[in-house]
Amino acid sequence: MRKFNARCPMLSPNINPARGQALDAADAACLDAGALAQVESLLSLCPAHGTTPLLALPNLAREIGVASLDVKHEAPRFGLGSFKALGGVHAVIRLALEEARRRLGRAVHPRELRESGLRDIAASITVSCATAGNHGRSVAAGAKLVGCRSVIFVPSGASDERIEGIAQLGAEVRRFAGGYDDAVAEAGRISAAEGWTVVSDTSWPGYERIPRLVMQGYTIMAAEALRELHEPPSHIFLQAGVGGFAAAVAGHVALDPGMVPMPRIVVVEPARAACLFESHRAGAPIRIRPGEPTRMSPLECYEPSLIAWRILIRTAAAFMTIEEEDAVLAKQRLVEPLGDDPQLSSSESGAAGLAGLIAACRAPAFRDTLGLNERARILLVNTEGDPAGRRAPRPAEACTDCAISGAPR
Repeated sequence: MRKFNARCPMLSPNINPARGQALDAADAACLDAGALAQVESLLSLCPAHGTTPLLALPNLAREIGVASLDVKHEAPRFGLGSFKALGGVHAVIRLALEEARRRLGRAVHPRELRESGLRDIAASITVSCATAGNHGRSVAAGAKLVGCRSVIFVPSGASDERIEGIAQLGAEVRRFAGGYDDAVAEAGRISAAEGWTVVSDTSWPGYERIPRLVMQGYTIMAAEALRELHEPPSHIFLQAGVGGFAAAVAGHVALDPGMVPMPRIVVVEPARAACLFESHRAGAPIRIRPGEPTRMSPLECYEPSLIAWRILIRTAAAFMTIEEEDAVLAKQRLVEPLGDDPQLSSSESGAAGLAGLIAACRAPAFRDTLGLNERARILLVNTEGDPAGRRAPRPAEACTDCAISGAPR
C-alpha cells in the first residue's frame, strides 16, 4: 500500500470562532429547501440533467485514518465537466424568463422558451462573465440553451483546453491580459458600456442578485449528496476560489434541519491565492496581492465574493491553505485509486478538497482540533474532471436539445 509522504505540509489552519451565527435572511432564502425545489423543477426539464454519482473510497479512508470517505463526483454534470454547469445554466434560464415576463407582461413557463416569439426576445439579450474556464462554459451553455448571445472574458492563466470548451458552445471568447479579478472588472466595464447582463459567480457591493441565482444552482449537488449518505457527514472539506461553491454547500447544509450536529466545514484554498483565509485572518473581506500562478487555476482568485464571505464566516469551522504539491498528490489519489476504490477523472482544482483533508490529517495539531479520527465521516466534492480529457459535448449533453430549447427534437 502506498504511504503518505511523512513531510509535514505547509499548513495555515485558521479556526473560526464565529461559526454558528444565523445566516442573513436573503442569503438563507437563496439556499434553503424552497429555493432548491425551484431549481430542481426548472432544471428537470432538461434531459441532460441527472444526479451525479456519490462514490465511496474505503481504501483511501483507511489510509487516511477516518471511518468513511465519500466523494460527490461532478465531472459528469450536464456533460460540461464540472459542478459549475448548475450555476450558470440556472442563472441564464432564470434571466431569460424574467426578461420575457417583463416584455410580455405575463407569467412565462420555461417550455415557452422554445417558441419563436420568446426565442426572439432571448436573442436580443447578451450575457457575459469572467471565468477561468468552468463558469464561462456553463454561462455559454445556458445562453445556447435559451438563444442568448454570450461573451466570455478569460484571464491569461486560463488553459487552451478550457477556452476551447467555451468556444465550442457558441460563445465569443475574449482573452484578457491579467488575472481572474482583473477579468471580472473588465467584463463589468465593457458590459456596462454595451448594455450586456453580467452573470458572475462572485458578488460585490450593489451586485448580489445574479450571483445568488448562480449559487442557488449549486444547492442541487449538496442536496443530492445528503440524500444518498447513510449517515450525515461529520466533516466536509470544500475548495474555494471566490467562495461561491463552498458557501452554497455550507449554507444549504447549515439550513438542513437533519444536519445535527452541524458538520465541521473546512474551506480549502491554494496558498498562492488564499483570499478567504486572509480575509478571515484580517476580520473582513479583503483583496490580496496576486502572487505566483497556481496549478489550481479555477481557484486562483484574490478577492472573495461578499455573499460567500457572509455565509462562510458563519458556517465554516476552519479555513486552511494547501501547497501545489498537495493538490498534485490528491489528484493522483483520485486518478490512480487504491485497491478497488473507483477511479475518478479530476484536476488539481477538482481534487483540492481532498488535498486539504490529506494535508490536515498529516498535521497532528489540526487533526486533533478538528476531530479527524477513526470515527470521522468525510464528504468531499470532486468539482471537475480533467479539462485536457474533455471532448466537445453532444447537443443533449450540453443541454441544448430539451424541453426548453428551440433545437429540433
